[in-house]
Amino acid sequence: MSNTDIQQKIEQEREQARQACDVNGANSGECAAAWDAVEELQAEASHQRTTKPKNSLEKFCDDNPEAAECRLYED
Repeated sequence: MSNTDIQQKIEQEREQARQACDVNGANSGECAAAWDAVEELQAEASHQRTTKPKNSLEKFCDDNPEAAECRLYED
């Protein structure tokens, strides 16, 4: 899911959470569950922002772990 997609999904979930709280009351289980869904999406968006993309060597080694360039030596 791209960052734009996840932001759109967060906005949709926020709107649903607001509606759930308006209909069921701010202290209802439905309201709390709806806001939990928003928090989960926000956490995923944050995780995606902090995950650094792989460079070309890392991608190469994922595909060719036996290559000399990808050897790992232990002390």
